[in-house]
Amino acid sequence: MLLGFNMLLWTPFVTEADFATFGELKKAGYDGVELPIFEGTPEHYRKVGKAIRDNGLRCTGVGIIPEEAKNCTSSDPKVRAAGLDHLKWSIDCLEAAGGEVLCGPFYQPLAIFTGNPPTQDEKAGAVEVHKQAARYAAPKNIKLSVEPLNRFECYLLNTVHDAAAMVEKVAEPNYGLLYDTFHANIEEKDPVGVIKPNIKWINHVHLSENDRGTPGKGHVPWTETFKAIRATDYDQWYVIEAFGRSLPEVAAATRVWRDFFPTKEEVYQFGHDFLRDQWSRAA
Repeated sequence: MLLGFNMLLWTPFVTEADFATFGELKKAGYDGVELPIFEGTPEHYRKVGKAIRDNGLRCTGVGIIPEEAKNCTSSDPKVRAAGLDHLKWSIDCLEAAGGEVLCGPFYQPLAIFTGNPPTQDEKAGAVEVHKQAARYAAPKNIKLSVEPLNRFECYLLNTVHDAAAMVEKVAEPNYGLLYDTFHANIEEKDPVGVIKPNIKWINHVHLSENDRGTPGKGHVPWTETFKAIRATDYDQWYVIEAFGRSLPEVAAATRVWRDFFPTKEEVYQFGHDFLRDQWSRAA
């Protein structure tokens, strides 16, 4: 089991001030960290990547579409081109850090809605951009993992089925979908049942409690989830994703208005121990 931890619990932009956290996560038993790639330059991430490796860890990255001017679903080819440029920048930053997977809802800005379901043209626009992005990432040995979000955060992709249909259309070997236990808990009729029929498309997993707090302290069906995944040949990353109120910009984006855990240490240490145990028991 490759287990990572998303650095968004601490910061949306990892700097030298956060390097000590890498050592804490390694000591806790993690294999890697997931870097938010929302700003910065490849040169900056090259330094971050060295610090990660110096602590005996590997890394993945998470990216978003930051504004409407870079919306991959836009009918304007110039806007879609800007979205592709943004994804290429994200890929370049992750490559500099030595990263392996770029995941996230990198197709449209968060919390921007039309009031209608996605159109075929919007879907086609995202497919067009993501196919080019996947081809750009392939020679850099980076996989892309597109993330369906719940209906309160976006409207293009809300379910695993939605994302799987997009993966089929992009049709690139390094392009798959992210299965996130938090979003599945909201949107899926059967959060566990969607795993097996879509496992061939899943190339990244986020382990997030139903309240986005400490894994194992809520009601996500962890035992059933791990049994479903372990019954397949999935052997890629599992990454804990948890959010708190300490970062106003992250709290606002994730709609976190109250505390879900007493300390960050509880999240990463209890979360690690609980999930490793659940994974072992599911064998």
